Amino acid sequence: MSALLAVLCPLIWIYVLLLFGTIILSWFPVEPGSGLERVHLALRTVTEPVLGPVRRVLPPRRIGAGAVDLSPIVVFFGLRIVQVIIGC
Repeated sequence: MSALLAVLCPLIWIYVLLLFGTIILSWFPVEPGSGLERVHLALRTVTEPVLGPVRRVLPPRRIGAGAVDLSPIVVFFGLRIVQVIIGC
């Protein structure tokens, strides 16, 4: 069991960092064909399978002219709960 935790705990932290990267890149326009676009697509490829289902249950909330996507917050809390349960 401890060997599994030795792998799982760092993977959760890496996923959290990838999620932060996705959030930060979503704030900036990404030009098609740029190197940043490849990074953005790679991050979305990794994070969207988790964020997408959460976003379908909890769609972005309209605030004035924009919207706030709460799905990353829900995923962060979920990952933290998993970390506490497995003892990371």
